[in-house]
Amino acid sequence: MKNLLMVAAAGAVLCASCGGNSNGTHPNPFLAEYDTPYEIPPFDRIEYADYLPALDSGISQKKAEIAAIVANPDTATFANTIMPLERSGEILDKVAAVFFALDESNSSPEMVEIAETFYPVYSQFADEMTMNDSLFARIKHVYDTRESAGLAPDQIRAVEEYYKQFTRNGALLDADSKQQLKDVNTELTNLYLAFNKNLLSATNEFAIVVEDSTRLAGLPESSIAQAAEAAKERGEEGKWVFTLHAPSRLPLLQFADDRDLRREMYEGYTNLASSGQYNNLPVINKILQARARKAALLGYKDFGAYMTANVMAKTTENAENLLMQIWRPAVKRVKEEVSEMQAIADSEGAGITIAPWDYYYYAEKVRKQKYDLDESKVREYFAIDSVRNGIFTMAERLYGVKFTEMPDAPKYFDEVTVYDVTDAATGEHVAVFMTDYFPRASKRQGAWMSEFKGSWQKADSTSSRPVIYNVGNFSRPTADAPALLTLDEVETMFHEFGHGLHGMLSRARLKSQAGTNVDRDFVELPSQIHEHWALEPELLRTYAKHYRTGEVIPDELIAKLEASATHNQGFTTAELAGAALLDLQFGKLNPEGDIDVAAFEANVAQQLGMPAELTFRYRPTYFKHVFGSDGYASGYYTYLWAEVLDTDGFELFKEKGIFDPETARKFKENILEKGGSEDPMQLYVKFRGQEPSVDALLRNRGLKPEATINLSSKSGK
Repeated sequence: MKNLLMVAAAGAVLCASCGGNSNGTHPNPFLAEYDTPYEIPPFDRIEYADYLPALDSGISQKKAEIAAIVANPDTATFANTIMPLERSGEILDKVAAVFFALDESNSSPEMVEIAETFYPVYSQFADEMTMNDSLFARIKHVYDTRESAGLAPDQIRAVEEYYKQFTRNGALLDADSKQQLKDVNTELTNLYLAFNKNLLSATNEFAIVVEDSTRLAGLPESSIAQAAEAAKERGEEGKWVFTLHAPSRLPLLQFADDRDLRREMYEGYTNLASSGQYNNLPVINKILQARARKAALLGYKDFGAYMTANVMAKTTENAENLLMQIWRPAVKRVKEEVSEMQAIADSEGAGITIAPWDYYYYAEKVRKQKYDLDESKVREYFAIDSVRNGIFTMAERLYGVKFTEMPDAPKYFDEVTVYDVTDAATGEHVAVFMTDYFPRASKRQGAWMSEFKGSWQKADSTSSRPVIYNVGNFSRPTADAPALLTLDEVETMFHEFGHGLHGMLSRARLKSQAGTNVDRDFVELPSQIHEHWALEPELLRTYAKHYRTGEVIPDELIAKLEASATHNQGFTTAELAGAALLDLQFGKLNPEGDIDVAAFEANVAQQLGMPAELTFRYRPTYFKHVFGSDGYASGYYTYLWAEVLDTDGFELFKEKGIFDPETARKFKENILEKGGSEDPMQLYVKFRGQEPSVDALLRNRGLKPEATINLSSKSGK
């Protein structure tokens, strides 16, 4: 219910040409209709001074709209209560979408200062709205009479979601408890702001400066070139600088022969924001305590119970049940992988025992030995423009949409590319799509999708079409070569594009149900299922071309990629499942005072039997999914939950043909277009024809199934 609760989308973007507003003549772009193509925000006209006044105007507008709903003397109905809520807050939606975007991808000291006011004010108004007794009374009446009111199924679901979200946000509390909840929410907003600020600062502060070129042995030329350019930017010309951003960090861990260099990078990353000026440990303690108070106020035994009650899993126990069925086979595979790596180290006379900073390095050696596959050579077939052609080809063949660049369209940063998305058969405008793929100091790590404008059905039954964007931190081009992506980056690009398709192709009637406005443990299905196409031979042959020669990827190399598809999946799966299990354990805490976060983490690892050679994918101090917002708190498991769905679903495509028109139609109509307008498990069954089991996930990862889990029992159906 993003429109209702005004929850900040996980990863918004932006950048504006930001100047002052001292002469008083500058018109605030947020307060007028956008006169741009397809209502793209006019980024070049947005100034720092516009945000807070637009926030104030947006809140005033929405307050007036809510007051009008409450003042209506007629009995509450869907038409006079829910629909006005759906259509309210136009200014607020516009300024929030742009501000959240910029704060994530192009921050600055000015934005940090604005954020310290913006987030608390925004959060406090959200509380004020959801704790409005008169408004809730009208929603409750519509809820109580929903079955006899002649409503369509999506309308009934919307009523139920509004009621649920209002009650989950304190609508049933007494006045004193409501005030306590408001205070806790404001505290959490400020803590998330502090966590993210520390994380970005700590990430940008860390750097490894290499002065001796012999220490670069083993690294790909592209990584060395990027490190040289990074050094030049920092005034260290003639040296090499490596940072914690993935395009710099991961190749070093994977290819650097210098073990001390690998260890320095590994320890720098795994101790990120855990000491010094940007220490997130005190922030985490305050977050845990505030969350415990919030859960207690709302009648839940702990914060994990509060978070999982609202999604498909229903309980932390159900989520743990799924994760443990994945964790145990993954750990068994890790032991096999480590044994293979240790054998290579011993044969080379390395005289070491495999440690965490050796995992990527020796896993790559195992890959070369077992499959004769060198990823540094594979990357030469995955220039970023080629991969972009691949995702667009996939979308056109599956869903009949075409992407045409709009070179003159507004953009928030000069590296952003904007596309007009149209129906390939009719030419009808479907969406605007933006890409922002390279790292910079002002952008947080990771990759994400969000929107500057959602989609919905207008009062005249026409469709308002969305403005969607993808953000990444992929390998940059160098002076001698375009951006050459790793296999992981290729899959990430397909993943985020899958989220983008969920937003672009939405046909849900209601704004609160459109696109990615679905249960958190369902939202990753569209993103993850599209990862499968990335390395499918039929698509590979259309887009994977050598960046120098233009040669199509040879069949021999495709065969090696297929043979190595489950390589290192013990590590990858255990790292992910372990982090998800750690997240759930944090959600069970009800601390009244500070805890030793590191000791708690170590205890969870011990209880799980975490292999000594790896750690959690994210340690607490940089686990942004969990402590940077509420978004994935007690919900990081959803990536694996959704993978049960996506692997099972892709097996249907494999059976029928990866571009089978009928299968693609069913996925588009039942998953991508429906959004949150129906129960997610029902939508999945309409597409797939059956409920999924964990077995497909394990097969896809090359792991041996231990048991079968029926997710329908976890969806409350």
